[in-house]
Amino acid sequence: MSDEQQNNEQLSRGLKARHVQLMALGGTIGTGLFLGSGQSIHLAGPSIIFAYLIAGIACFLLMRALGELLLSDLNCHSYIEFITRYLGRKTGFVAGWTYWICWICIAMAEVTASGLYMQFWFPNLPQWVTGVVLIILLFLFNSLNVGIFGEAEFWFAIIKVVAIVILILVGIWLVIINYKTPVGHSSVMNLFRGGIFPHGLKGFLLSFQMVIFSFVGIEMIGMTTSETQDAKKVLPESINEVPLRIILFYVGSLIALMCIYPWNYISASSSPFVQVFQNIGIRSAAAIINFVVLTAAASSCNSGIFTTGRMLFSLASDTKSNSKFTRYLKQISKHQIPIHAIFISIIVIAISVLMNLLLPGIIFTFISSVATTCFLFIWGTIIVSHLKYRQKVTKNNDENKLTFKEPFYPYSDYFVLIFFAFVGIILLFKTETLIALIGSVIWLILLYVIISMKRE
Repeated sequence: MSDEQQNNEQLSRGLKARHVQLMALGGTIGTGLFLGSGQSIHLAGPSIIFAYLIAGIACFLLMRALGELLLSDLNCHSYIEFITRYLGRKTGFVAGWTYWICWICIAMAEVTASGLYMQFWFPNLPQWVTGVVLIILLFLFNSLNVGIFGEAEFWFAIIKVVAIVILILVGIWLVIINYKTPVGHSSVMNLFRGGIFPHGLKGFLLSFQMVIFSFVGIEMIGMTTSETQDAKKVLPESINEVPLRIILFYVGSLIALMCIYPWNYISASSSPFVQVFQNIGIRSAAAIINFVVLTAAASSCNSGIFTTGRMLFSLASDTKSNSKFTRYLKQISKHQIPIHAIFISIIVIAISVLMNLLLPGIIFTFISSVATTCFLFIWGTIIVSHLKYRQKVTKNNDENKLTFKEPFYPYSDYFVLIFFAFVGIILLFKTETLIALIGSVIWLILLYVIISMKRE
């Protein structure tokens, strides 16, 4: 293959360090936190803070394992190639298509959420109208070049980060001045209304579905390796910032909310961030927060389109098939963007517009549950792949080549796998999540049947 042909089949390395760092941050601050945390608070009360800390520790260790895999071979398009390498072609096929459908679900959830947010200003605006406009705009962002996508995601993330920092500072100030609200005063004591575990162990455990959904996308950095400048330096820096992000943005913002306004007055059906400021009478602040959560939904949907397009391109590139559709997916634009793979993903995401038209009331919970279930499988395969990789390193006496070791290996890997299994069991005890779990298992079995029927 000539150099020119090879360049034409490679993606552009147009993502800078600040793009990747903010994408890693922005990808995890989305609807799960801004909208889904209302459900989590409703179930767990103040103990939701512990749920986020436990899940955060597991996700940090997951990212360290993923980082070690990525840095072992920077020529891979995505971490799915490591799953294929260490767990076999069949598992790689299943993981690849499952990851694609995971991000399709996330993008659908964000499209749904954006429709709910717009109703703050336009109560009679149908949810699907916002979805159509958002999908068209984000397709334009993703179809030009990866630098424009990175820049858009950078500023989306900046808005979220600044807003959360300001929210925490405002919360501290309102507590200091003992601000009067319609149901009392802003105070740290609001955290202890009804106790730390007001609904007992059951409420605490049931909250983990939405808590885990808040973290989906944390592994997205594993899809940026082939388009990142100086990935060997940027990836470790981005991954090591995960604990600080968890403490500041998840735990910090939720503590601030529950101190400003008693948690038991927060509804599960809308964004607690908007509710709190609306209920304490600061309408302009509520509007600003609503704008922020709207950009957060756009940001996560933007990440979803980026990821699904790259994943579909990677799946097409790795297959031995030479069908017309496979060749169509493998084509890239003059800006080295997998434009056709992005377009197909956009078409599937657009189904959420129809779903919002037909089932506007229940679609968010169902989609988020499907995404959570599938991500448990994906994250689990990453950890098992890492275990296989480290076993190979030990067998070949190559430990000296490890430059980004996962802490507390192998116990950290076992802890993460046990935690994911624990969350999977929790999904059995709620109707919506049980249906999503059954559907996800059927999906996985179907994929294994399809790949088993193919000739080697």
